[in-house]
Parts: sequence; structure tokens; C-alpha cells
Amino acid sequence: MAKSAITGQRKLKGNNVSHSNIKTKRWQNVNVQSRRVWVPELGRFLSLKLTTRDIRSIDKLGYVAYAKKNGVAIPGLS
Repeated sequence: MAKSAITGQRKLKGNNVSHSNIKTKRWQNVNVQSRRVWVPELGRFLSLKLTTRDIRSIDKLGYVAYAKKNGVAIPGLS
């Protein structure tokens, strides 16, 4: 299942709405990518499944700060 390793985002259920306003169910999938993220505090790479929004935020804030912001425990960091 497509799920972000940090934020836990999953697919959402929504509606297709036709011109005549008939609603049918559809899924809105999250854009999950497998990425290796360099963590300088650990001195190594972590392989994670991240959404594109997570990747942009990690580029801006750094992995440790973003993980703490989302309440994720970081293995090997005390």
C-alpha cells in the first residue's frame, strides 16, 4: 500500500462529479517515491518511502527536524 514513512499519508476517497452532477466514488492516490535520504547526524543513508511533499520539506528543513516535527522516532539518534 502506498503510505508515507514519516507522515503516514495514504490514499483518500473522493468523488468524480460529472457535468450532470452525478457523483461516483474514486480514489486519490498519494505520490509516494522510494528515496535514499542522507542524514548527516547519523552519517548514513536511510531508504524511505516518502511523498513528494515530504521530500521537499526534508530538503528545506533536514530529515531530523522534519521527523521531530511529525513525531517520528529516529533510530540511532538519542
